[in-house]
Amino acid sequence: MSSLESLAQPLTLRCGVVIKNRIGKSAMSEALATPDNRPTALLTNLYSAWAKGGTGLVITGNIMVDRLALGEPGNVAIEDERDLAMLSQWARAGAQEGTQIWVQLNHPGKQSPKMVSKQPVAPSAIPLQKRFESFFNAPRELTESDIEDIIQRFATAAAVVKKAGFTGVQIHGAHGYLVSQFLSPHHNQRKDKWGGSLENRARFVMEIYKAIREQVSDQFPVSIKLNSADFQRGGFTEEESMQVVEMLDQAGMDLIEISGGNYESPEMTGKNVKASTKAREAYFMEYAEKIRSRVKTSLMVTGGFRTAQGMMEALESGATDIVGLGRPLALEPDLSARILSGTAKSSPVKPKITGIKTVDDMAMMETVWYARQLERIAKGKQPKIDESPFLVFFRQLLMSGFKGFKTQRVRAN
Repeated sequence: MSSLESLAQPLTLRCGVVIKNRIGKSAMSEALATPDNRPTALLTNLYSAWAKGGTGLVITGNIMVDRLALGEPGNVAIEDERDLAMLSQWARAGAQEGTQIWVQLNHPGKQSPKMVSKQPVAPSAIPLQKRFESFFNAPRELTESDIEDIIQRFATAAAVVKKAGFTGVQIHGAHGYLVSQFLSPHHNQRKDKWGGSLENRARFVMEIYKAIREQVSDQFPVSIKLNSADFQRGGFTEEESMQVVEMLDQAGMDLIEISGGNYESPEMTGKNVKASTKAREAYFMEYAEKIRSRVKTSLMVTGGFRTAQGMMEALESGATDIVGLGRPLALEPDLSARILSGTAKSSPVKPKITGIKTVDDMAMMETVWYARQLERIAKGKQPKIDESPFLVFFRQLLMSGFKGFKTQRVRAN
């Protein structure tokens, strides 16, 4: 088998669903919803571009399961079937050419900014680090009934998107959002059945998986994005992560996407990754190599891939079944097709910084700048590779403030 053939090989998941090749688009926040968090035609346009661009698996940006708990203004939120028609249009666009189109479901927990959340919630009433207090309010500790309600919200959203025609779902269990917060002994200091031991801290995600599976068939793919570690003192460790992966594997999870970090320690952006890891491209490949022999479920490694050669080597090592791309597909939505045809060898992705320490330390620029490129694609424009990070940040800051204000007004009415 040639190297390119390894990327072009279909992958059959344990549920029987076939992904047409080994390239996956990882979730990136689009922020293209209405002020009241409903999907728009812009999302249909964007995902049509990716479906036509040759990627085998396309995972949406995080869709929230509660309109009162947003990661940012412009998130789509699903609580019921009110947007079924637009969701169906989105699903059809994303499923063109045999593409798998999965919805990432999320709850932000304490990572819900002030502009959309007066009092966010979390496993324990522990705020983010002091340097974030200008952006995020301190959270309220969830009650047990709150927890049960959120679990059912994940299940309801999964049922809705399946009905709409999406071909799978992914639980966002990484990057410091609520599922990740429950797993971390730093963020989760509860004394009840939802905290303490790893088994208790993992109960939340296991119950979400169980509730979703009850709403969809065994032949419908259910995935999770999970941190390999939190990379912060007292947080979720690599060995704990591997134990949770084993639990999820035994429960029947179809695909586990490996990432790492959170707002306080943004390893997922490559900001703090050592030079030898960057040279290898895949930020979390060493973890994948360790866990590969411990589980049967398919694995997807995301973060750092920039060249066709790096992708092929990762696949041929056997440590991962899918290579996950994010930022490269925000600049070139047809990159997968061009890699598979041999006409593209690498991506022009480079770090984006503003020079404002607080902003750059939070890795906000990486999210904001690439979200701007997604907006351009959705509007039928070409991504602007040389667009000023500084100007994009302040444009998006103003737009986010305006969107946040409109969201609050919609809620008030």
